[in-house]
Amino acid sequence: MESSLALLQDPAAWAALATLVAMEIVLGIDNLIFISILTNKLPEATREKARRVGIGLALILRLALLATIAVIVTLTEPLFTVLGRGISWRGLILIAGGAFLVWKATREIHHHVSGEPEDEDTGKASASQSFASAIGQILVLDLVFSVDSIITAVGMTEHVQIMFVAVIAAVMAMLFAATPLANFINRNPTIVMLALAFLMMIGMTLIAEGLGTHVPKGYIYTAMVFSAAVEGLNMVSRKRRAQRRARAAE
Repeated sequence: MESSLALLQDPAAWAALATLVAMEIVLGIDNLIFISILTNKLPEATREKARRVGIGLALILRLALLATIAVIVTLTEPLFTVLGRGISWRGLILIAGGAFLVWKATREIHHHVSGEPEDEDTGKASASQSFASAIGQILVLDLVFSVDSIITAVGMTEHVQIMFVAVIAAVMAMLFAATPLANFINRNPTIVMLALAFLMMIGMTLIAEGLGTHVPKGYIYTAMVFSAAVEGLNMVSRKRRAQRRARAAE
């Protein structure tokens, strides 16, 4: 109790909390894009429920991982060497998560490009299986990002209380942003392809990180912001052309 009160009076602790919350929110963008694309494929009636359940279980998972932080930190110890690079449990988790993201993004891009119709013969049983599958995939990806973010957080602060508060604050922000982002992506089909390209890029970055090649996150997020800005200009241009055509047709 006394240590918690001391933290509340420590400006450095508040600065560390603000930094960790910002980092968790930025890293959560990847999760939100994945969750949006995944849940938008579900029946409309279950989409919001899937987002809330998935993010809620992800919060529980992250807090459980924080409780085992002493074990998480040891995941950076090399297990074996490949081409002179030490591969740790963290590296294996990142490689597996990156490969999953690349596979999922490639599959979705192929689906959108080929124009394959949705399976209409699945029925209610399949719908429930899809719901469970979506929740499972959200948790798998969150496990990958959680391990990486916790290891990063350990280097920023030694106070587990700060990490707990930062994780809860960031997940709450994700919970509020999930539905608006998913609806925006659903209303703008061209955004889906851009989001899938982001996921593929993030997946390749995770694989590179797992193999021991550090990729500065600033480069990744700068590229994402630039691409999103260009697509935003394209959307504005398309909307104004449509308005001009509508006025000309009157």
